[in-house]
Amino acid sequence: MTEKTIVHLMRHGEVHNPEGVLYGRLADYHLSDLGVQMAERVAESMTGHDVTHLVASPLERAQETAQPSAKVFKLDITTDPRVIEAGNQFEGKTFGVGDGALKRPQNWWQLRNPLKPSWGEPYVEIAARMQAAIADARDAARGHEALIVSHQLPVWIARMSLEDRRYFHDPRKRLCSLASLTSVTFEGDRFVSLCYTEPAADLIPEALRRKFVGGA
Repeated sequence: MTEKTIVHLMRHGEVHNPEGVLYGRLADYHLSDLGVQMAERVAESMTGHDVTHLVASPLERAQETAQPSAKVFKLDITTDPRVIEAGNQFEGKTFGVGDGALKRPQNWWQLRNPLKPSWGEPYVEIAARMQAAIADARDAARGHEALIVSHQLPVWIARMSLEDRRYFHDPRKRLCSLASLTSVTFEGDRFVSLCYTEPAADLIPEALRRKFVGGA
């Protein structure tokens, strides 16, 4: 029989970001107290799972999100730069039409091609690096489960790639909430199914759930 392997793609928990900037790949953006609770909730919810390989983006918020799972499964965290947040030219800026970067006409040129997108790392490049990272995690956890802690856009693009859907999308409609799990099942090397869960959904205030933050 073909071995079944599950690779869970987890988005990190809430980040302490009182200025409301697109933090992207900037250093020193850590989980808030609520974000820590979210990470702990997911780790608790996965007790009993057969996770044998744990991966995280090098950014602090992903590493901190992975820590409770590392304790539950008694695993070291493998840092993989391929699952890092997407590059974004608005990094370090607030983002909005009325009061953020979009208020300045000099920034409008960066929005010229949403299909690529022109303001950041191309979707096809995000898909390629995430596919490679997922394949390596699957190989490392053959017959078991792997957990990869990443970021909203990379997880979403990985899902679009697996489901053979177009990458261009409305960011407000990404099904990838804070501390959510996008769980991918393989038989051998073949993708067979995907499911989405939100173990920490009850911890997310409704106002935060509705809020769109592009660099997360």
